[in-house]
Amino acid sequence: MRKILVTGGAGFIGSHVVPALLDRGDCEVTVLDNLSTGRRAYVPAGVSFRLLDIRSRELEDFLAREKFQTVIHLAAQTLVPYSMAHPEADEDLNVAGLVHLLEGCRKSGVEQIIFSSSAAIYGDNQNLPLQETEMPAPTSFYGLSKAMGESYIRLYSQAFGLHHVIFRFANVYGERQGETGEGGVISIFARKIAQQEPVTIFGDGNQTRDFVYAGDIARAMCLAVGYSGCATLNVSTNKEVSLNQLITVLEKVLGHRMDVRYGPVRPGDIYASVLSHKALVETLGMREYTDLETGLAKTMAYFQK
Repeated sequence: MRKILVTGGAGFIGSHVVPALLDRGDCEVTVLDNLSTGRRAYVPAGVSFRLLDIRSRELEDFLAREKFQTVIHLAAQTLVPYSMAHPEADEDLNVAGLVHLLEGCRKSGVEQIIFSSSAAIYGDNQNLPLQETEMPAPTSFYGLSKAMGESYIRLYSQAFGLHHVIFRFANVYGERQGETGEGGVISIFARKIAQQEPVTIFGDGNQTRDFVYAGDIARAMCLAVGYSGCATLNVSTNKEVSLNQLITVLEKVLGHRMDVRYGPVRPGDIYASVLSHKALVETLGMREYTDLETGLAKTMAYFQK
């Protein structure tokens, strides 16, 4: 059995990753979360849970005692607007917190770290579909903190032999998203629909995103467990979907027309975004991805409950 720690495992993405790890049958999983945005109820019954912040002084002793082989690091400040209003708080968790965790990993002999990065590191790069070889050019402090985190992990690998897989997520959606505000456009729409309220698109609706289902994020992370090398990989569908197309698929899932309003373009919004997943296919062999209609059906069923 491989001993795995999932930081932030009680959050939205963690609630998909932890059950997927358990389904492998060869993982002993522990969740560490401070529950600032996560929920204890999202941790499956029987999974070891530790209420702890990654910045805590207790972390090093905890890692030394438990002797994990793999750490999946999901704990983070994930809100772009919050990072712009509070750069110091964003850095404290996403950079200083990560370095504190990496030190604990180094001293306790952790073999591998799997890191949740973001498409935000690319900024408004329109060389689409974006590949991992593009230079980071973040336009938010959140994106900057993720880029810094990647650099720290790579140097820890060079200096101390820590294997790593860095995943850059596209626009993630799925069940349990955004209970505390980290939600993307799909969870915002899903809530409005569940409450029978109109949805608002800012702009003409032709702006595009690469929507990836959280279950696919979980599958990618499971494939990375035990990977003996080092890699930086986009996790995406490799498909551009406009917000108008998203509405069309949502209406098909719902079986009725939606009340859609159009508002002014928001300053700073990226117009087009899609990530290549070629490297993920080649490196970890992940060839199947959840289509948008299937993922939306699962998501809407959850929010309509």
